[in-house]
Amino acid sequence: MLEKGQHRLLKRQIRKANFNEDEKEKFKEFFDAVNDAYNSFDADVKHIEIILERSSNELFKLNQTLRSRVDNVENELDTIVNTIEDVIFKTDMQGNFKYLNKAWEDLTGIPIKEALNKKCRNKLFGKNDTEKERIKGFLSEGMNDYSALFEYHKPNGEKLWIDLKLELIQDSEGNNVGTIGTMIDVTQLKETEIQLNEANKTKDAFLSTMSHEIRTPLNAVIGMSEILLMEKFLPEQFENLQVLKYSSEHLLALINDLLDLNRYKSNEIKIVEKDFNLTEFVQNIHLHFKQTAIKEELGFEIIMDSNLPNVIKGDSLKLSQVLKNLLSNAFKFTHEGGISFFVELIEKFEEECKIRFIVEDTGIGVSYNKQKDIFKSFVQANDNTSILYGGSGLGLYICKEILNIQGSELHLQSQKGAGSAFWFDILFKYSDEKSVSKKSNIAKTDKIDLKVLIAEDNNLNILLLKKLLSRWSVDYVITNDGQELLDVYSQNDFDLILMDLQMPVLDGYETTREIRNISDETKASIPIIALTAFAESEVSAKIERYKMNGYLSKPFDVNELHRLLSFYSKEKQEAV
Repeated sequence: MLEKGQHRLLKRQIRKANFNEDEKEKFKEFFDAVNDAYNSFDADVKHIEIILERSSNELFKLNQTLRSRVDNVENELDTIVNTIEDVIFKTDMQGNFKYLNKAWEDLTGIPIKEALNKKCRNKLFGKNDTEKERIKGFLSEGMNDYSALFEYHKPNGEKLWIDLKLELIQDSEGNNVGTIGTMIDVTQLKETEIQLNEANKTKDAFLSTMSHEIRTPLNAVIGMSEILLMEKFLPEQFENLQVLKYSSEHLLALINDLLDLNRYKSNEIKIVEKDFNLTEFVQNIHLHFKQTAIKEELGFEIIMDSNLPNVIKGDSLKLSQVLKNLLSNAFKFTHEGGISFFVELIEKFEEECKIRFIVEDTGIGVSYNKQKDIFKSFVQANDNTSILYGGSGLGLYICKEILNIQGSELHLQSQKGAGSAFWFDILFKYSDEKSVSKKSNIAKTDKIDLKVLIAEDNNLNILLLKKLLSRWSVDYVITNDGQELLDVYSQNDFDLILMDLQMPVLDGYETTREIRNISDETKASIPIIALTAFAESEVSAKIERYKMNGYLSKPFDVNELHRLLSFYSKEKQEAV
């Protein structure tokens, strides 16, 4: 007989087995042990259920707390993102906006609701199909990033410049799932850039005009000094005439460099290497400053290394500009004592040599804390330097830039009140020439058999050309503008035309066009050489387009003009 209190599972098993009373009594102890085990298991299960229930309650409370904190963080992040002035956004891989912060509406004038789930390229680029294709390609090809600066028009018509950047977002497996990006309003910067570009164009136009206006009278100064050297003069006048010619040429080079100051900053200045006589070069430097030394009662000595090569290949004009700047400063800031100019051979190589140039003075010196600053543009050693000594503070800056493009560096050793020493090293190639004649700069006087038609409206240049061409026995006619030249040319034949480009009535370009369109092929094909005070870089393209045969810069080199005329004279003789 089953006892009360037996576990329900045990009762069920005994009933299923059909135990009789004797068998129940026989296995009573066993059944009691099983019953205890069942009861113990139930107790354990109940205990676990209680623990699980408590844990579940705790987890629920923690989840509620966490959710509250996450909501707070999201709200804080959303608040932070919406206070940022720049647009922050997310897209899917099709380029549809999935998130936009409040700055979107301020920037574009489009409500966020109208933009979400719409393609960003359509909302931003309008008719800019090129940029649409580019951003589409970025999304399809999975590139690392994308950036664009584009013009955007708001619904109210306001024009903006927007800087857009995009980066891909990846999931845990490295798959691209969308993008995150920013948009920044750079309208003010872009408009400033546009204004600066316009200002640069205005500045370039001004410099170009100034270049023309300054070079024109310099043409007469240089040309007349050449003519004086061709004429009879007293022996004691020769040195003065050389100084006049040399100084005017240096002034021209200095003006060119000052007008092209920005070209130094953009590394557009080119080195022009030619053979030159180093000894003669140094002697010309000495002549240039000799009278200054006498006037200021200062010593001026030049010491040249006896091992220096006589003729070298390099840019003597830029070397001259550097040395003249350094020596001018030395004389300017030296009141007693003197200036020494050293030229030393430092190293010899197979095809070139390194030469050091040193300028020492006993002047006011430069304090240590100012020595780096004086190589900057428009900076001088002291605030009152410009008042006391004059100058713009450009000299040393230009020296530094000229040397930089030649792979050299300007060094300074100085002490305030104890003088200064500037030096630099330059590599020069050996020349194939044994010597360069010291008379190579004297204008040629050989006669030239040529008939030349000239268009020139400047009276000084006309006077100079008349003197030169008469001395060379050139048959010439000078006209004052393009229309006058055409009238003369229609009635006469010439071998060559020298064409000023900037003239009243009809300029050189249009005049050349008219000549090239003449039905007479012989007259239409006459050689035409442009004569202009504009820089070659400013006119070379137009000269080629209008089918001119060459270019001669004003102030022109007298010997270069002689060589040009001689070339066409020789062609004329060979054609006969």
